[in-house]
Amino acid sequence: MLECLFCNIVAGTISSQKIYEGEHTYAFLDIKPVHIGHTLVVPKHHTEDIFSIEAADWRAVNEVVRKLAPIIREATGADGINIIMNNKKSAGQLIDHAHVHIVPRFADDGMRGLPQRDETPQALSAMREKILKLI
Repeated sequence: MLECLFCNIVAGTISSQKIYEGEHTYAFLDIKPVHIGHTLVVPKHHTEDIFSIEAADWRAVNEVVRKLAPIIREATGADGINIIMNNKKSAGQLIDHAHVHIVPRFADDGMRGLPQRDETPQALSAMREKILKLI
């Protein structure tokens, strides 16, 4: 899968600022960070997103994120950390290789979370029923 940017990074054919490498995962600094220290954790096995990732790869990625988040927070002096995974282009995924962002955040960085909206109890109940039918 060497047409994939992240597969090339994992293979070493494209250089990266590697933070961590394990048997199933690779973590490196994002070259266009929200803040310096913004890190990407990817499974070594190519998979496009949360909808196709194998359970073992997902567990491995999440364990690395859990280990690295406090280290990145300390190294950057961040007040907090966002853990983000964008899935599909409509959700902001730019590279079609599953990856989780560890984003250092600061109290005065001026960024806020996703916009929220009010929903009626009826709309929430209808959506709950749709979801429960698929479980």
